[in-house]
Amino acid sequence: MLSFVGRIVVRGSFILYTDLHDIIMAIEIERKFLVTGDYKSLATSHSRIVQGYICSAKGRTVRVRIRDKQGYLTIKGPSLNGGLSRYEFEKEITLDEALSLLRLCEPGIVDKVRWLVPAGKHTFEVDEFFGENEGLVVAEVELAGEDEVFERLPFLGEEVTGDRKYYNSSLRIHPYKKWEESTQLATNPNNEKR
Repeated sequence: MLSFVGRIVVRGSFILYTDLHDIIMAIEIERKFLVTGDYKSLATSHSRIVQGYICSAKGRTVRVRIRDKQGYLTIKGPSLNGGLSRYEFEKEITLDEALSLLRLCEPGIVDKVRWLVPAGKHTFEVDEFFGENEGLVVAEVELAGEDEVFERLPFLGEEVTGDRKYYNSSLRIHPYKKWEESTQLATNPNNEKR
């Protein structure tokens, strides 16, 4: 019998925490905006991202991502403070592992190009979506604190921080291309021409 109070025990690829006070949680703090202008000319790099979700329950997501040729497994906790912050754990995995895990994902894949746009001491991640989400462009900036000041670039439109319909896990279920269609049906249930 093992007794390691206050320590982390590692066995193979499993980590056992014997004291929950030893777990360090990373909190992601970010703000999200719709994009309304040119950002590509300001970008310093870009990469293709394809991702799926093993679990996308409200408040908990497990994401599998392939960014260029690198895989990632990410666990996110519930949103806090109106969607401004949330727990996040991310681990690099091999491309083969990511491809295998994508087969286990819930239906719906998110396909996008991420453009990195520097702004002072911050970098905006601008996601240009494809497939069922084509036409949607969203920018995020990660902050060290919820009240941190950042440079507001000219291409930033309406702030959508905390609006769940812009979460990637939601976009796979309710894609952007169907939003207008859903709105039209809600305002015109008999699908009459106007």
